[in-house]
Amino acid sequence: MASFNAISTEKLLRLIGTPKGPVVIDVRDEEDFAAQPLLLPASFRRPYESVGQWGADYRGRWVVVVCQKGKKLSEGVAAWLRNAGAEAEALEGGFEAWRAAGLPLVPVAALPGENANGGTVWVTRARPKIDRIACPWLIRRFVDPSATFLFVAATEVEGVAARFDAMPFDVENVFWSHRDEDCTFDTMVKEFGLTFPALQHLSLIVRAADTDRLDLVPEAAGLLAASLGLSRMFADDLEQLEAGMTFYDAFYRWARDATQEKHEWVSHVAKKAKNHE
Repeated sequence: MASFNAISTEKLLRLIGTPKGPVVIDVRDEEDFAAQPLLLPASFRRPYESVGQWGADYRGRWVVVVCQKGKKLSEGVAAWLRNAGAEAEALEGGFEAWRAAGLPLVPVAALPGENANGGTVWVTRARPKIDRIACPWLIRRFVDPSATFLFVAATEVEGVAARFDAMPFDVENVFWSHRDEDCTFDTMVKEFGLTFPALQHLSLIVRAADTDRLDLVPEAAGLLAASLGLSRMFADDLEQLEAGMTFYDAFYRWARDATQEKHEWVSHVAKKAKNHE
């Protein structure tokens, strides 16, 4: 029987990748994690043993706790978090239920190392347009919600990456970049194992707009136009990124929920005529 303070895999699946989704914390023990070094999208690890020390960090926040089977570890940590003022639930069936359902899992080996503040750091060229906004959106929504992005002069990306232990992306001759006909967004979706159908659809749109192949999909021209407009609206790259987060949230929700929806406008005159038929 499911716990009263539990969330189903189906419900969590709908919430991951959305701006108002819960914080997802993996508390599997070291043995279970070593056997399967994978994470639910947008989740991160915290030690269950020290929840009394870090639990207060989540006061006032919605948290979903994941252990191996959705039993004692997640139930215990969720209870501690509720005592600390969080709205905390355990994932029904835990990691095993998510994996058994064939849902996406992020390989830990693909993740860059964390910085002192606990999040990954990425660096790319300043004045982003498409890939360099789409990729940070993807990382923050599906990989690392605490990720930091540094936008610097194109000539300094390599040096900044080395000096500040940051992962370069969307520049030449690095791992996280274009590959053959794929853009950097494609590369990240594949390497992070993000097999969500809506992301596959969005990848095609981003690729078409970013590589000037607008014939690939009708929505590409709209993405290109909106992206260029955003880049003209903001002189500050971080402000542009914040605006771009909402922009890609909307594209993702369309790709997930509304691709078949049509907007039909019928004039008042036409309505009257139809009513008199």
